[in-house]
Amino acid sequence: MKKLRCTEDLYKFPLINKKEPELFRDQFPFSQVPRILFEEFFLLPEPPEEIWITDTTFRDGQQARPPYTPKQIGDLFTLLHRLGGPNGVIRQSEFFLYSKRDREALEICRSKNHEFPEITGWIRAVAEDLKLVQALELKETGILTSVSDYHIYLKLKKNRVKALEDYLAIVKEALNAGIRPRCHFEDITRADIYGFCLPFAAELLKLMNESGIPIKIRLCDTMGYGISYPGAVLPRSVPKLVNALHKELRYPSELLEWHGHNDFHKVHINGSTAWLYGISALNTSLLGYGERTGNPPLEGAVMEYIGLTGSENGMDTRVITEIAEYFTNEIKADIPTNFPFIGADFNTTRAGIHADGILKNQEIYNIFDTDRILNRPLKVTVTDKSGAAGIARWLNENIDLVKSGEIPAVSKRDPGIQPINQWVQKQYADGRTTGISPEELIAQSKHYLPHLFVSDFELIQEKVIKKAMSLSSIITASKDIQSLKEEIIEPYLTGIVKREPSIQLLAITNLNGYRISQVYTQRGEKGRFRSLLNKDFNTKEWFLNVKKSGEAYCSNLFRSRFTDEMIITTALPLRGENDEIKAIIDIDFKFNELVKMQSNIPDEILSLGE
Repeated sequence: MKKLRCTEDLYKFPLINKKEPELFRDQFPFSQVPRILFEEFFLLPEPPEEIWITDTTFRDGQQARPPYTPKQIGDLFTLLHRLGGPNGVIRQSEFFLYSKRDREALEICRSKNHEFPEITGWIRAVAEDLKLVQALELKETGILTSVSDYHIYLKLKKNRVKALEDYLAIVKEALNAGIRPRCHFEDITRADIYGFCLPFAAELLKLMNESGIPIKIRLCDTMGYGISYPGAVLPRSVPKLVNALHKELRYPSELLEWHGHNDFHKVHINGSTAWLYGISALNTSLLGYGERTGNPPLEGAVMEYIGLTGSENGMDTRVITEIAEYFTNEIKADIPTNFPFIGADFNTTRAGIHADGILKNQEIYNIFDTDRILNRPLKVTVTDKSGAAGIARWLNENIDLVKSGEIPAVSKRDPGIQPINQWVQKQYADGRTTGISPEELIAQSKHYLPHLFVSDFELIQEKVIKKAMSLSSIITASKDIQSLKEEIIEPYLTGIVKREPSIQLLAITNLNGYRISQVYTQRGEKGRFRSLLNKDFNTKEWFLNVKKSGEAYCSNLFRSRFTDEMIITTALPLRGENDEIKAIIDIDFKFNELVKMQSNIPDEILSLGE
């Protein structure tokens, strides 16, 4: 690596130690909203030769939501790779390293052998954490090096001299291990830029010259205080922060990175501003997830990159829609419907006059060709101009059962369409000017076209059946049950029934149709089922179904003649070593008890008897 500047010049920025912390009370009064101050010193943009995106979805992005599973991280990592393309517009992705779960996710991603994004780590500025990076053989890691006096004096209880010594010590250790350090200048928008940040960065330049190993600096707007306005003063001015490091200290653009937060709704514009004034890397997270208000949304940065460079540079922007679908369907994240680029209705217009314009030419009200760029065709809400055909089209594009092909598409001639169209026309005859909302259309359709919808009760019943089948499968797979030895089965089944109040009855039947076990019931109910011990079950649907098909069976909901409760019966085959059916287990579940189950099957049931 070439030497970056004369070492003697670096002493132009000496460290200024202070007895008391510099808290910039003129800008951060705390008891009031932070002040935005200005001066006559303006800067012109001077973007670097190349810009790119980095990702913190699996680090900062997990600090404001339930952690992703290792599988989900692996899936999202692949989507990031596909979105960023072969040229590595999305160049790096950083990971936590502390837990077994973190390391499992990292190994899943590493096993994919993607060149981009490169996997990097994140650690505190302590030697023990650096050992994790070495053990995982990562080439680069972020290091938490807080730079504001709020952190140095009030949190770390140090002064600037001691903080700098400690930070440089861990950086040197990383360099000695051949690891590229990335120093996270935490809380830089409340820091003394000339009294601490530039002296710190100058020391990093010296270490780079000595070692030949690049050292990156991440400018962290930890509290979202950054300001993009021309003339704003330090430390909040994004242009002047970048100028101080890049132009005055001459820190290379390719080693500078911006990391923002959205506390004041400025996260995207601040990131773009950092690009314009000389920073190459913009750190982002998918959907903007990050601590508190979040980080720059990666999908927004992708669009900004294309707008600034005039090129997609190999990116596949359609993957953005796949990412949104993954968050919705797999991760179960609630994405606001109006969220740019990924919300369900981001390219849907609801104003009646706008809808009329789109019918003439979609360029009038569509931001770009959303079908080509995002695989998201333009959506138009129903208005008085839609007619029966427009209403039918809307239903076919938005009703799940129709989209999945479970039921046929709706025709404009469907008897239920005309009443809905008449209701729409009356809305506008009465002076309405806005489009009909999805909620209104669905409400009308549930009244006039109820066959298009699964009822709430049907949804509950479907969930109950899944729970019943899941529990039945676990019980059936037990080694104790598979033994078919009464002395082993009895304590296991007794324990199961005691721990699971949703079970009304549990028994095992031989292939001749007679019980080969006791009938296990809830305490005090055995007498009600005594007659079943000698009953012939050859005519029962559950018995015949399993014996003939060899597959698990689940009944519809019905009322028990023994307890008068609504129940569901499941039946599963018990197989021998050669996969032959040896017996059939049947379980009656109490519907109401299953409905009450709000969590997964308890762990003690999984391990019982094993």
